[in-house]
Amino acid sequence: MPVVASRRYTSGMCSQTDLAIDGDPRTPLPEGCFDWVGVAEPTTEEMELLRVQFGLHPLAVEDALKADQLPKAEVYGGKQLFIVARTAEIPEGEKIEYGQTAMFLGRDFIVSVRLGSTRAHLALRNKLETDIEHLAEGPDYVAHAILDFIVDGYQPLMDKLELSVQMMEERTVEAFPDPSTIRRIFRLRRQLRRFERIIGPMEAVCERLVRHQLDMVDPEARVWFRDVLDHVQRSLTRATGLKDTLASIVETASLLEQHRQGEMTRQLAAWAAILAVPTAIAGIYGMNFEHMPELKWQYGYYAILGLIALVCGGLWFRFKRIGWL
Repeated sequence: MPVVASRRYTSGMCSQTDLAIDGDPRTPLPEGCFDWVGVAEPTTEEMELLRVQFGLHPLAVEDALKADQLPKAEVYGGKQLFIVARTAEIPEGEKIEYGQTAMFLGRDFIVSVRLGSTRAHLALRNKLETDIEHLAEGPDYVAHAILDFIVDGYQPLMDKLELSVQMMEERTVEAFPDPSTIRRIFRLRRQLRRFERIIGPMEAVCERLVRHQLDMVDPEARVWFRDVLDHVQRSLTRATGLKDTLASIVETASLLEQHRQGEMTRQLAAWAAILAVPTAIAGIYGMNFEHMPELKWQYGYYAILGLIALVCGGLWFRFKRIGWL
């Protein structure tokens, strides 16, 4: 059995020995006592032992073994709350990797099942065991602490993506993104859309824990889940903002490139207009007609050159004044 820890708590105090996970049905505990069992990557047979020992619902056990569940909170038999939460982290690069933590919450026990996540709850358990006053509140406080631990893991992820997006945004102002950067932008947008799709239901889970009357959650404990809800909403808002920023990067880059191309087009058009003057005059006097004005005039050549210089200079001054050159 891949049990990370299995302990009994009495008035917030931890027992000296771990619980035995042997599949024997347990008897209800007295007031102020509860069991907390944490397992990681269990097999079907190992989950069957937990199902029998804690009376877990078979449908909930089946969902706990599937690592692709969306976040949800369901009540089974009116006395057992089943919560699925999704973890998210970026171990390296910019690819978000997801895991799952399922929790079975009863009046005197909590069983957490971790799949595909490298963030173990052992450090969290050790921290909670030093806070006897809060741990004495019962398994609903532990459920809140696990959810808060999971949701807090979204913030470093958002910080890393936000830094990457800011760097791309700054480079876009200087030059149009190259194809590799554009592909990177669309990869990040796709990942953020997936983050919203997978983590988004966490908001509904927390809202249910805050607003609905559940026998497994004391009314006084709802304020704890409200704090988790606030953190979830903050992470989703940041994800939406980053997705919008990535979209604006492409639009801004396109507008800047259009502006650069417009400036280049105006410069080319201005020089084409200036060069058209000597070309037109030279073309006229190159038609070899015998009877043309000033053809035999002694100063005709210099007069034409002066005319060309005057017109071209006037056009250059005009284009310079309106910002085309």
